[in-house]
Amino acid sequence: MQFKGRHLWSFLDINYRILGENKNYGTPTNPQKPSHVPGGSSSGSAVAVAAQIVDFSLGTDTVGCIRVPASFCGILGFRPSHGIVSTVGVLPNSQSLDTVGCLASDPSVLHRAGHALLSLNPLEPKRIPRIMIADDLFQISNMSLHKIVHIIGKVTEKLSGYQAPKNMNFSQYLASKVPSLKSFQETSTRRETGGSDLRALSCAMHFLHRWEFETNHKEWVKSIKPKLGRGVSSEVWPAIKTAQENVKSLYQVRTEMRLALRSLLQDDGLLVIPTVADPPPKLNSKKSFSAEFLDRMYALSGIASMSGGCQVAIPFGEHDGCPISVSLIAYHGSDKLLLDTVLDMYSSLQEEVSIIFGPPQLPETNGNMGDAELLKEKGNVAYNAKQWNKAANLYTDAINLDGLNATYYCNRAASYLMLRCFEKAEEDCTKALSLDKRYVKAYLRRAKAREELHNYTEALKDFKLALVFEPQHKIATQAVKRLTKLVS
Repeated sequence: MQFKGRHLWSFLDINYRILGENKNYGTPTNPQKPSHVPGGSSSGSAVAVAAQIVDFSLGTDTVGCIRVPASFCGILGFRPSHGIVSTVGVLPNSQSLDTVGCLASDPSVLHRAGHALLSLNPLEPKRIPRIMIADDLFQISNMSLHKIVHIIGKVTEKLSGYQAPKNMNFSQYLASKVPSLKSFQETSTRRETGGSDLRALSCAMHFLHRWEFETNHKEWVKSIKPKLGRGVSSEVWPAIKTAQENVKSLYQVRTEMRLALRSLLQDDGLLVIPTVADPPPKLNSKKSFSAEFLDRMYALSGIASMSGGCQVAIPFGEHDGCPISVSLIAYHGSDKLLLDTVLDMYSSLQEEVSIIFGPPQLPETNGNMGDAELLKEKGNVAYNAKQWNKAANLYTDAINLDGLNATYYCNRAASYLMLRCFEKAEEDCTKALSLDKRYVKAYLRRAKAREELHNYTEALKDFKLALVFEPQHKIATQAVKRLTKLVS
């Protein structure tokens, strides 16, 4: 019982704090903005990924506990469909909302971790999604709707089979499809939280969270009376002391939300929304306890939490020096569609984000070099500075100007290797070798990509081909010895 008590104390301080600040154990440092909160409750998991300590991490998400830290730390965060991943052995917070998901900085890692977590069939054919942008929800965030629409439109143009995104007013749709929300509406609504129906959804989510938390932990909290941080205490004690009169209405909202998302998205639809409405507040800031700030956050996270749908938070550059994030939401059970789409779109999204939010500044023109070569040199500078995404974007710009230069493809492959986008690195090296069959670096980088993809036979062939043109190459020689033993 003593161990359980300590464990639950820690659980309260971590899982009831959406911003990641922790009184008892200290707040993990946000690698993107050290003076700002990392987001919670999966703050440690997000920070470990954002700091490149691990390739991916696991976390729990009840009311945004993976999605918020993913947004604040500038990484990918995946909340699976409710009930798809077993929560056996996980201390319950609110069983109608709790999920176990993962975070990563690379889309291919998130894709593989998500497939493993959900035991998905990788051989199942990919589906082409219908994409809908919730225009009204971007109005409550600090993100430019015009830029978001432009970026997603440009990406869908590039991808085979994708149709142009559709625009919609999600709050109006919610009002027409979830009638039980009326009992949670306030007489004076706040326009900044997205309208009365979206705020009502947030209220219903909080009441459901409180009701189930009280059911799970009321006896322990009342008997122990733990000393909790200010933000945690303001949530835990009302949850224990407040009586919920009409519990059935909470589950009615949940049921109607799932049906509403089913009707809207069906098996192939994805809804685009801001992950959070605001940038991360500073540590120990009064803003983090502001009802308005939290209302705006929960108004967005409540869509997936109350419908049971799956959601991926995707980094979308920066605003005023802070990471910003856009999310894709799919109907309950469409996790494979969601993960596959993120993998398909991610590279193109980052390219367009770089162009829109931070267009590359070219150095002064040198008469002996073309614009493509200047872009390549700028990419080399970014690569040496370990700015892998920026380098890949610059090499892409060079390729757009001169698509017959093997070096540009090979250099971009090097960036993709550092970003762990191994399929794209392999593809670029193959293109480079189609232009120059004696390009040793392209063989070596393709071999590295194939080895990471566990295609050891083909990797061995590439290392041997590199030795044909450079017989004394040490890395290739060592790799051939290692892989020969492995393949045999």
